[in-house]
Amino acid sequence: MTKPLEKQGHQQSSPQMLAPDGGWGWVVVGALFVASALVFGLIRSLGIFFVEFVQYFDESAQAVSWITSIGVAVQQLFSPVGTAACNVYGARPVVMIGGFLSGLGFILASQATTLSHLYLTMGLISGLGWALVFTPIIASVMQYFTIRRSLAIGLGFTGIGLASFAFSPLFQYLVEVYSWRGALLILGGLSFNMIACGALIRPIGNPKVIVKAENSSINKCSSLCSRFYECFEISLLSHRGFLTYTLAITLFNAGYFIPYVHLVAHSRHIGFTEYQAAFVISVTGVADIVGRVVSGWASDLGKMRMPHMLTVWTGLLGIFLLLIPLGVTYPGLLVLGLAYGFCAGAMTPLAFAVVPEIVGMERMLGALGLLQLLESVGGLLGAPLSGWLKDSTGSYTASFLVAGSFLVLGTLVTWSLPNFWLCKSPSPTSSSSKISSQDTSLEDGLLKPKLPTVPESPLDDIPCSD
Repeated sequence: MTKPLEKQGHQQSSPQMLAPDGGWGWVVVGALFVASALVFGLIRSLGIFFVEFVQYFDESAQAVSWITSIGVAVQQLFSPVGTAACNVYGARPVVMIGGFLSGLGFILASQATTLSHLYLTMGLISGLGWALVFTPIIASVMQYFTIRRSLAIGLGFTGIGLASFAFSPLFQYLVEVYSWRGALLILGGLSFNMIACGALIRPIGNPKVIVKAENSSINKCSSLCSRFYECFEISLLSHRGFLTYTLAITLFNAGYFIPYVHLVAHSRHIGFTEYQAAFVISVTGVADIVGRVVSGWASDLGKMRMPHMLTVWTGLLGIFLLLIPLGVTYPGLLVLGLAYGFCAGAMTPLAFAVVPEIVGMERMLGALGLLQLLESVGGLLGAPLSGWLKDSTGSYTASFLVAGSFLVLGTLVTWSLPNFWLCKSPSPTSSSSKISSQDTSLEDGLLKPKLPTVPESPLDDIPCSD
């Protein structure tokens, strides 16, 4: 790993550059495609192991649900660590280390003898690896694209939908042939491919450098605190628009993953076979792919503001989640799976693409890390709550009703974003520049592209009334 620069006070400012909107950026999009498939595409398909773990360890649905929830929560809790490491070392080594930890967690999980072992390996170790992979590689794509950013993220995220389609029947086959232990061992080998994804990230400039204060009277402790404050973008915790958006995303997160954890078990509970249940997830994955591409393409047309498009998809997603218990016939369940998958795929790229419009491009990297840290509460509690409701009621009906309610409530919270009801994005103001010219680097130039026709300013910089 590259040693951080020590003489940061003498770092010269680099001229700002425009994001290339292509070139090697498409290779980085391909890396995001593979990495997203091996992170959230894999997480979505872990429901295949859910039934196996319940039977093998003779534990409740709530206890087994903590495996996925811990993994998702750790991925989000440690995302600020990943983004801060990128500010110092760059994305390439961080993503490569994350890929190694992801595979190591699954390999160790294949030898588990208790649920506690699975909590530690699949939950903690793999979750930490996912944290070092997912957010840094998304930020790398966003640095390469400005005009076609939503489309690039949408195309990269199609890996999640494709993996959802392919992994569910594949994992079911692996479990039947090699048992769940052998299947987890193979998943560990697949996860090591994220090391290659990290190697493909070509740094455009030097990692972000925090310049020391010019005042020589500042002591060493204050300097370290200042660097910590800047690396982790702690100032965003007083940013009204960011906090409102974080609350909405947390509610989305609480309901978003429940179908991927319990839809297979729900399908088998109402009488469908193992492969029929796995095929429901596969169909959902296909619709997810289409939804991501359509959403990215439509948002880049500029006909509707991205926050408005996001609320359309999240509202529809919540409604279809509420309707899943009505799918008592197999065709009906497939139709609801298609509708759910399309909306789930459509909302995902927008959830990340909206962040620069709220906080500004110069704070995008830190905002992504903090956002995933704070939203981890929803990911940690959503699936166990769903499992507890199943244990209490004997079916998954209440689980899907609560999941849908989380999505609808999050949509309502999004409506309270500053300037949400404006038809056009707010215009930039003179006060929108939060960082002085001496704090810039070549990488910062890419984070602040000068495109007067496509303004990207923080929503909180415009006066508004609550």
